[in-house]
Amino acid sequence: DEAVADQTEDTTETTDTDTDADEQAAPAYPTEAVTEYEGRGEQYGPWDSGDEDVPDYDDYLDLGAYFLPFLQGIELRIKANRSTQTILGSTITYGSSSLEIEAFAAPKTLGLWDDVRADLMEANKAAREEAGVFGTELKLPVSLKGGKTLDTRIVGVDGPRWMLRGIFSGKAASDPDDPETQALNKFFADIVVERGEEPLAPRDLIPMHPPIAPAQRKAMQEAADGETEGKEHLKDIPNKPTGPFDSDQQVEVKTTLSRGPMFSEVR
Repeated sequence: DEAVADQTEDTTETTDTDTDADEQAAPAYPTEAVTEYEGRGEQYGPWDSGDEDVPDYDDYLDLGAYFLPFLQGIELRIKANRSTQTILGSTITYGSSSLEIEAFAAPKTLGLWDDVRADLMEANKAAREEAGVFGTELKLPVSLKGGKTLDTRIVGVDGPRWMLRGIFSGKAASDPDDPETQALNKFFADIVVERGEEPLAPRDLIPMHPPIAPAQRKAMQEAADGETEGKEHLKDIPNKPTGPFDSDQQVEVKTTLSRGPMFSEVR
């Protein structure tokens, strides 16, 4: 099953008085196609929550396994198991493009993406490797109902004990110079992964929970710490939830069954 939640953001226009410096500044996301993605956690993400230079993600959307940055005009869909309602991943739709995101546990000393990519190549004879902005990526055509084919671009980035996989489709899979591609590349690079300390086998999905907005996360933390003046009594409420809010408490969730392919078959 997929769930839908609109993600919006208030923006304030600013005027940059130093145009020359702005033009010379390096982009906040990788743009050069390479076979090895080096320097993750230094200049570019995806970030680990423990990275020394991790950006401030207090205003990100908390999904448990990772925190998603805000981008004006996107739609967020949550992928869940039909029978157990366990959350498996998320998909961002932006214009005519989409990005499916999943976070996997990985070995302590070795990366996971090379092995996963080799398995995908073996299972999908139409897949081909190419240099990409996040290192070697896969181009994989996906067969849809009615005989149509959709091109996808699959990237994987290894972090400390995790691998973040992104499946791009639409313009973001085929045109590296399109604004949608650049926006979703930056979005993926800005994600912050929270691996957690629980033991997980390599390739296990890192556990997720329904979306928690920044204001909700702050309220939960204040209630837990007793830091909100006059609200200390909240700690004594019987049966007060100690974990993440459930979906009814967080966002308006609607069921959709036909909002584009989720590409689960390429796992």
